[in-house]
Amino acid sequence: MKILFWGTPAYAVPTLQALIKAGHTVVGVVSQPDRRRGRGKQLMPSAVKDAALSLDLPVYTPERIKQDEACVCQLASLGADVSVVVAFGQILPRNVLEMTPLGSWNGHGSLLPRWRGAGPIQWALLEGDSKTGVGIMAMEEGLDTGPVLLEEKVAIGLHDNASVLSERLSQLTAELMVKSMPLIEAAGRGPEPERLRRLGVSLQGDGSSYARMLQKADFQIDWNQSALTIHRKVMGLYPAATTRWNGKRLKIFRTEPLIRRLSDQLSTAATTLTERWGLEGGIPSTQSIAPGTVLEVVPEHGLVVASKGCPLLIREAQLEGKKRSSGAQLVQQLQAATGDQLGN
Repeated sequence: MKILFWGTPAYAVPTLQALIKAGHTVVGVVSQPDRRRGRGKQLMPSAVKDAALSLDLPVYTPERIKQDEACVCQLASLGADVSVVVAFGQILPRNVLEMTPLGSWNGHGSLLPRWRGAGPIQWALLEGDSKTGVGIMAMEEGLDTGPVLLEEKVAIGLHDNASVLSERLSQLTAELMVKSMPLIEAAGRGPEPERLRRLGVSLQGDGSSYARMLQKADFQIDWNQSALTIHRKVMGLYPAATTRWNGKRLKIFRTEPLIRRLSDQLSTAATTLTERWGLEGGIPSTQSIAPGTVLEVVPEHGLVVASKGCPLLIREAQLEGKKRSSGAQLVQQLQAATGDQLGN
C-alpha cells in the first residue's frame, strides 16, 4: 500500500522502518519542525525526520497542520491509501483524517482507554500499573477515542523504567502496525462505518484516564511519600527524577523499595536490607526518622534512605557536575554518612 506516515520521536522510527521492510511504499513523512536541543541549543531534526531523510523519503514539517492549508494540499496530492500515525504530536483535523481512502490509523502506547494523551508510558509506570500494551486505533477527532483494531498486552516489572518500557512498546507498535496493514487493505474502501464494520473493530470501554503532559514539579522527589511511590517516579520519569544533596541537584536513576512483600522482585542485596529495615510488629523501624534521612551507607550498593513507611535503596545517581555512578563510586562521590539529609 501507499502510506503517509506521521511521527516525531524515536519511538515512531521502528514502525516507519518496519512498514518499508514489509514492502509498503511510504509516499511521504510528516514530522514536527526542527527544534533547538542540547546545551548548544542547535536546531535539530526529529528522530523520524532524520530516519526518513536517510531513507530518501520526502519530509513535511508543518508547525500547525490545522492551519497549514498549503501543506494539507501537498499531502493530499501524494495519493496515499492510508495514513499511519505514531506519536506525531499534533491533533489531526477531520479533513486530514479523511484524506486517505483507507483511513487514518494510530499506534498508541497504552491499553485503551486506560491512558489517553501525550505520556501513556510514563503514567502507566507512575501509577503502578501491572500491565500496559499497544493498540492500533482508527483515528477520530477526539483524543485517542477511536475504536481499536488490534491490541496486545505487556507486563510491567518492578524494575522497568520509561526507557526500557518505551523500547519494548516501540517494537510492539511496529509489529502490530505491519500486521494491521493487510487487514485494512482487505476491508477495502467505502464509507468509514462500513469499513470499520468489516474490520470488526472494538469500541473502547469506560475507565479512561488522561496522561497529561508532565511539568517541572513532577520530577522533584518528595521524601514524605512512600518508598514505592518514589521508586515509581524514578522509573516512570527516567532519567530525570531529581532531589537535592547539599544544595546541588541529584538525579536518581535506579532504586529499590525495601518492602518485604516485594522480596521476590528485589535483588539479593535489597532483600537482605529489607530484613534489616523492615517491619517490627507491623510498624516500620524507621517511623520516627525524618523522611530523606540516610539510614545506612552500603558501599557495594548505595544509600538506604528513609521515606514514609519502608525505606528506599538508591543504587545509581548523578550529582550535579559529576558523572553518573553507582555502588561504592556513588558513596564516594556523595561523601555520604548516616544521618545526612536528602532534599536540602
